[in-house]
Amino acid sequence: MPSTKSRVHSKYKTKYRMGNWADYDRSLVGRGSLTIWLSPDAIRKWNALPTRCRGGQRKYSDLAIETAVTLRLLFRLPLRQVEGFLRSLFDLMGLALDVPDHTTLWRRGKRLRVPLRLPLKLGRIYLVFDSSGLGIFGEGEWAAVKHDGKVRRVIGEGAYDSRELYDAAISRGAKVVVPPIKTAQTGGRGCRARDLVVRCVRKVGRRQWKKESGYHQQARAENTFFRYKRILGDRLHSRDADAQVVEARLACNILNRMVELGMPASYAVRM
Repeated sequence: MPSTKSRVHSKYKTKYRMGNWADYDRSLVGRGSLTIWLSPDAIRKWNALPTRCRGGQRKYSDLAIETAVTLRLLFRLPLRQVEGFLRSLFDLMGLALDVPDHTTLWRRGKRLRVPLRLPLKLGRIYLVFDSSGLGIFGEGEWAAVKHDGKVRRVIGEGAYDSRELYDAAISRGAKVVVPPIKTAQTGGRGCRARDLVVRCVRKVGRRQWKKESGYHQQARAENTFFRYKRILGDRLHSRDADAQVVEARLACNILNRMVELGMPASYAVRM
């Protein structure tokens, strides 16, 4: 059995206290609310508008498909059950709307263009890496996503200690915060920025370097993926690579919506 003890000695661990427990508790309750509301505009746009193209016309809009697939992820339902869920839901709401069948959801779902609904933030981006640990069906690699914003800092665990990462980050004017491997040597990978990190770790120690460099922000990525797997499951349901990208984006939008309901506000307690 793997050890459940923390790798950080207890005297070095910072204790935190939550300052908004009542508000955060209400937000957690709100995440389980089964209140589903369709605006008049959404009802009007449920069916696809006719096009001037020749051939068969789409019956359902992208909004309808996205709504159905989002409910599938949120409640962890197979596609056939999503079809039945929406039918019963519309009956309860008294809406005379048709429901996409499961084959339509499978075919159209992997072609959705889903924007990431991120909170508006000014300034540069702090890019934090962590392995998701999500189970992926089939073969293929994730396509790289290019961000238009300027990246200030790239933070990742030791597995990302590579010249390729340094080159990509430096080319965008970003600082790399990645702990070098314990046997790291200067000059071996031809990267001056990495050599500076290796020398700094040797001088002040790995623990102090992590504290001074802001490396511990990487824990935010770990916590985010923990929430993802706890709420939405630890595997992707889709087998097609394009559908997996759509699924991951919709799942992130679900999490971001839950974050908007409220998050804990913690502060360090001095011992």
